[in-house]
Amino acid sequence: MRFECAEFDGEWLRSFGKPELRGSWLIYGDSGSGKTTFNLQLAKYLTKFGRVAYDTIEQGACESFKNAWFGLVKMDEVGSRIVLIEKETLAELRERLQKRRSPEIIFIDSLHYWLGFKINDYMSLLNDFPQKLFVFIAHEKGGEPKGDMAKYIRYNSDVKIHVEHFRAFVTTRFANAETGDGTEPYTIWEEKANEYWLNKV
Repeated sequence: MRFECAEFDGEWLRSFGKPELRGSWLIYGDSGSGKTTFNLQLAKYLTKFGRVAYDTIEQGACESFKNAWFGLVKMDEVGSRIVLIEKETLAELRERLQKRRSPEIIFIDSLHYWLGFKINDYMSLLNDFPQKLFVFIAHEKGGEPKGDMAKYIRYNSDVKIHVEHFRAFVTTRFANAETGDGTEPYTIWEEKANEYWLNKV
């Protein structure tokens, strides 16, 4: 079997390697860690490789989210390559994905606000849409994804990303020890990250 890997470059290559854009990824982190900014940076970058849908279930299209979308990340630069959807349910998302030219990459922000979402629902998504990538965002508790569902998705995902103090620490099955690809943390906001991590050393 042949699998197509995405030709990531620059800091994304150093942090992620060259991943397959299918299956599931998990992003988790505490409030105020830079998680939302990172989610949007990643979503914007992934528009280079396919159409992206971002389902903002937790916040909705509130003022702070719109400020991050248009102000911090300047998402309007990628035009129709990304679509923002607000509080779409699992049933509504499945209906969307069954249509022609539906998004290939879907962000679920956040997992905890999809009430009643179970392991069977998760596995059905992956089985019914095997060529799509689902990026789940989760809260954190004690340095771990919060809740059994988030922990299960982390275990099952090829890429797991822990956001802490404006750095994203990526655990990826696509790391390359020879080149160093997929081995470095991704800095979300250099000034804020340095305030914490330089003092930590």
